[in-house]
Amino acid sequence: MHVVFVEPRFPGNQKDFVRGLHEVGAKVSAVGEAPLDALGPDLPRWLTCYEQVGSVCDESALARALQEIHRHRPVDRLEATVEAHILPVARVREAAGLAGTSVKTAHLCRDKPAMKEALREAGVATAQSMGGGDADEILRFGSRVGYPLIVKPRAGAGASGTYRVEDEPQLAALLPTLGVGHGAEVAVEEFVEGHEAFYDTLTIGGVVVHDFMTHYYPNVLEAMRTREVSPQFIATNRIDAAAPYAEVRELGKMVIDALEIGTSATHMEWFFGENGLKFSEIGCRPPGVRAWDLYAAANEMDLYREWAACIVHGRTAQQATRRYSAGIVTLRPERDGRITGYEGLEKVESRFGEWIIDVHLPSPGTPTQPVEAGYMANAWLRLRHPDYDELRGMLDAVGRWVRVRAA
Repeated sequence: MHVVFVEPRFPGNQKDFVRGLHEVGAKVSAVGEAPLDALGPDLPRWLTCYEQVGSVCDESALARALQEIHRHRPVDRLEATVEAHILPVARVREAAGLAGTSVKTAHLCRDKPAMKEALREAGVATAQSMGGGDADEILRFGSRVGYPLIVKPRAGAGASGTYRVEDEPQLAALLPTLGVGHGAEVAVEEFVEGHEAFYDTLTIGGVVVHDFMTHYYPNVLEAMRTREVSPQFIATNRIDAAAPYAEVRELGKMVIDALEIGTSATHMEWFFGENGLKFSEIGCRPPGVRAWDLYAAANEMDLYREWAACIVHGRTAQQATRRYSAGIVTLRPERDGRITGYEGLEKVESRFGEWIIDVHLPSPGTPTQPVEAGYMANAWLRLRHPDYDELRGMLDAVGRWVRVRAA
């Protein structure tokens, strides 16, 4: 099989998808935005062909690159794993008559209001929502549903550009700053109280063959707005043993069926609170923030190869051991500026050294990134441990002990 992979260079773990395809026996070509000589030492030896384009979201350029690669060697699949690439790649794929995620499915996984409408029709419990660019209609929605509300880009990912709105005056003031009334559209939804987590799968023909459950502490919106917390997410190894996860798995199956997801990775966010389990949103792609690295470390498997085996051979090669839980703790600089040093690392090493997966510590002099830039924007540390509760306590301790100094 000849697979064309879209954008192999950025983010950094993109090359592992190419590696996985190569290792399971596929011929691999790629379309990317960097010149060939910028791909590093590994990618060129895994690739059969490479085409550079100005933007992989430019469907015309992507289609021309696909045609050029196909001219050298017939193409069987066109794949992407980054949220912003999923829909344009689906359109080019469908126009070329290749198998894979359909335009309909890609659209529903990208357009949050359309997604929630389709899922409500399928009986999936989810927040009330709407999408549009009419400020008066949005304000009427707020009056009907009540506050607080969540306002986000219609095709956003994660907490990027997401706002919690407490009342009508705040909503009315926010909308023009987001371009509403000037051609822009937003997604607006009921705010759901509860614990936030995510459920990730690999599917073959709509059947889940691998799945993983991960918890946020605290919820994402707070984590991406509050410097004083050291946010975590933790992948549990109790997914098969804890009864409440069966309900999440059933919810996930309903979503996969309703959106007609075939052979793909998925990333689903959910909440659990006083009103029970509520679905939040789905991406027809792997999770971000290198969550797959945690799953691999926790389950002693190469998840990139497993994804490739699903795409190329329609089967899996490994099973998750569930031996460990694994998590990341974000270490925030005390202020914006430049990193000057770290405190508390020796204590972490002496107490938890055997459980450390890896650590990222930008060198002194490195400019800090803003809090809202995400879990891996500055310093971070990842751990694994056989006991979930013990791991959570360890990550809490790291967040208390380590200080990232900046000036």
